[in-house]
Amino acid sequence: MKFKSTLIDYHQTGLFSNLVKDYIQDKGTARSFAAFEPNYKGVEASIEQRKKYPVNRKVLVDVLQKQYARLATKEKVNSNIELLKKENTFVITTAHQPNIFTGPLYFFYKIIHAIQLAEDLKKRYPENNFVPVYYMGSEDADIEEVGSFVLGGTTHQWKTKQTGAVGRMKVDDSLIQLLQNLEGYWSVKPAGKEALQIIQTAYQKGKTIADATIELVHGFFGEKGLIVVQPDDANLKSLFTATIQKELKSQFSNKAIQPTLEVLTSSYHVQSEGRALNLFYLKDALRARIEKQGDEFVIADTDIRFSETAILKELENFPERFSPNVILRGVFQETILPGIVFIGGGGELAYWLELKNVFAEAKVHMPVVQLRNSFLNIRAKQFQQWKALGLSIEELFKPVLDIEIAFVKMQSGALLSLEAELKSLEQVYDQIQKRVKTIDATLGAHANNLAHQSTKKLLELEKKMIRAERRKQAVSIERIHSIKNALFPNNSLQERVENIAEWLGDFGMDWLEAIIEASPTMQQHFTIIDQID
Repeated sequence: MKFKSTLIDYHQTGLFSNLVKDYIQDKGTARSFAAFEPNYKGVEASIEQRKKYPVNRKVLVDVLQKQYARLATKEKVNSNIELLKKENTFVITTAHQPNIFTGPLYFFYKIIHAIQLAEDLKKRYPENNFVPVYYMGSEDADIEEVGSFVLGGTTHQWKTKQTGAVGRMKVDDSLIQLLQNLEGYWSVKPAGKEALQIIQTAYQKGKTIADATIELVHGFFGEKGLIVVQPDDANLKSLFTATIQKELKSQFSNKAIQPTLEVLTSSYHVQSEGRALNLFYLKDALRARIEKQGDEFVIADTDIRFSETAILKELENFPERFSPNVILRGVFQETILPGIVFIGGGGELAYWLELKNVFAEAKVHMPVVQLRNSFLNIRAKQFQQWKALGLSIEELFKPVLDIEIAFVKMQSGALLSLEAELKSLEQVYDQIQKRVKTIDATLGAHANNLAHQSTKKLLELEKKMIRAERRKQAVSIERIHSIKNALFPNNSLQERVENIAEWLGDFGMDWLEAIIEASPTMQQHFTIIDQID
């Protein structure tokens, strides 16, 4: 199976925020909130700056080696873990929750971007090593989002009574049943057996979701050298205790973010304002906010309370019980990893651009922030039908009504446009107005009113002509709607809704390799993938 890729500018899609568009196009003030530019010049500066912020590579490598000891050996993964011991090895990081069965398509797109960028940077800067990393957001507790996936237009939700951090939850009978639904879907598909085997092996009853996700991602991308970091680990958390102490004692992150929010909100939408204290408490099946109430620290919605001395002792003895929220998550990530580039979606980019002062206050390196790659997959039949309609790829992203009108006008040429007549009418009424004013100046207003009424009636007539032509083009209009609905489910980007099963089931690993080959690195373009064979 062969695929072709086409690149278009993000602004042509009309689907990204002003902050994202300004950031990638270097317009407005967007880039002033970042530590480095999202280009090779910024990468070079990030590398040099990162050298001033060493990480504990021994702890990182020890944790990773222990984590990977139970997984199938992938030579490139083992090699990359060894490379992390060297001071000239840096990581390209992307982060995502451990969505069951990968969730939406962009879960893979982010990972692939990290892999391709690491490879690209190695060619450009051979004196250094670059390792792609998927940082698992295993401490997230949003089971409604993380525990669902869409298949064939139907949302499948994991119904479990487990609570707390999703990564600590375990594969149960309910999740096994969802997997069987996935197997049933794939069993009637022409390809995808290899991918299904990876998923079946990963999700075995009794495994934690974090362990299942590591095994799944390792199965798909281990040969590419991708390393998965599961940060919910006592040894990794111990590297972050100084920042946690600072947050508990002074709630520094909330103070640090305020000046940025004040400036940022004057031009752009703010993604997250955080809280007065940006930490969670994890214990067993509990994940709850830590709140400061007077001299005490209270675990929200529980009876658990600590004095300052007691909570600092808890941190010393059990660092794994403390979890950063979105405002401090990136700081933790860059504390344990020698990162130089972080790859995230539009929402992630928005909140990372709030954090430059937080990184500075924590004395942690802030990496280049790079918008992740986006793709739209088009099947051969859909693409052929769209081209047969005489429509361009860029027009796929327009509102469906705009596409309809443009199509109808294109099919009927100038017959549906009364533009020439409207101009002629305007000229006629100009002459009438001039003549009546010479007779009686008060008649000018009456003539002007007649002109507006006539223009209005002609415009109404033009709309009726277009509607009549749309009825004649009903079959083509229906096809436009059908293709748009298929490619933009729920009026959203395909990558935010559909699951990999939709594509691996039909095209197998050829589709995945097509995404890898077409994935830009530092360039910022939206990519359309169409099946050509």
